[in-house]
Amino acid sequence: MADSAYKVLGPNDKVTTRTLLHEAIPITGTIVSGTYGTFPNEDNIKNFSHGMFQSVYDYPYLSSSANHIFDIAIGVSAQSGIYSSVTVQKEKKRNIYNQMAQVLVGYDVTGSVLQFDGDGDFTSTGDKMNDCIFLVFSRLLIKDEIKKESFNLELGVEVNRDSAIGSTRMTVMDVSASNEYRVNSPAGEYGILYATGAIDSAVTTETIGSHEYVKCGLIYYQAGVVVLTSSLFIEHDVTNGLLATNAASGMDGVEWLKKTSNQSQDNDIIDAFKANEISASADSFRNRIYNLQFNNTTELNSTVYFCRANHNEFNYSSNPTYLSESKVRVKNQSTDVPVSYITTIGMYNDRRELLAVAKLSEPLKKTPDTEFTLRVRLDY
Repeated sequence: MADSAYKVLGPNDKVTTRTLLHEAIPITGTIVSGTYGTFPNEDNIKNFSHGMFQSVYDYPYLSSSANHIFDIAIGVSAQSGIYSSVTVQKEKKRNIYNQMAQVLVGYDVTGSVLQFDGDGDFTSTGDKMNDCIFLVFSRLLIKDEIKKESFNLELGVEVNRDSAIGSTRMTVMDVSASNEYRVNSPAGEYGILYATGAIDSAVTTETIGSHEYVKCGLIYYQAGVVVLTSSLFIEHDVTNGLLATNAASGMDGVEWLKKTSNQSQDNDIIDAFKANEISASADSFRNRIYNLQFNNTTELNSTVYFCRANHNEFNYSSNPTYLSESKVRVKNQSTDVPVSYITTIGMYNDRRELLAVAKLSEPLKKTPDTEFTLRVRLDY
């Protein structure tokens, strides 16, 4: 190949761009509860022998067509007021909380695992979330991250579990997260989740825009993890509860689990965290999901190279068939202007080793009285 076929690209001949692509992810409550079987034994719900979390699929999980959507787990901190009363899977519930906190919150200066904090301020002792529900979304859904200010979770908070999704609902959103997200997490950026609807009038709220909200959890955008406080399902007259008072007698919130043969009454979420397995609480949470949606984000990085063919460049082809007996085939007379057809652009390193090839959709005729700027984009 002749030297004239090469041209060095300068710093002004390339530019790097970053594009964020978003896709809407709607997950209706009917998918996670009741579509593929009778609740709570649906075919798209997978429980494991270790009992530490439950996986939700968009189709019966034994099918090759099934896609993993998210996992549900619960965790109880050793600093929780109910921890000493936990009788079932006590160590597992503590370990889940600690594992999530290690990854998402980190450690303090003494090397101790920090607790989840409702407002992201670890210098204060208040707003700690000690009894949590964790939603861990599949990378297939979130891609590179969850788009800020797109998360919306609608929960049914009717007292009776059998009619959990009725007219009484609560909506959880990452309001104003585009500007108010936090960065003091080892897992990346996270936002505060706020609840509205079915909140007790005595609960202290925040005014954001023209609406009243109350903090209820955290969302970690790059990790794809949502952390919800159990207070969402507890009455306000109980410590840290958010719900309006309407629970059945003997319960501190909505009916979370039906009573078993050795229990005298149905269980609220506090009872369930103490005396029931993680999978049972995961079932109850699924049963109260009315709608869940967010936008994912795919980060597309590109380098654009501007390959410029000036009027006096690339007028001769590097194709060996361009010449016949040292004569240019496309010239009838020696005085004719040269002509070539550009079909391919090769990207080389400084040792002239071919790294990438770009093909044009159709040949471009190049003569001394024409100039072109061809745009080559590499995505990664």
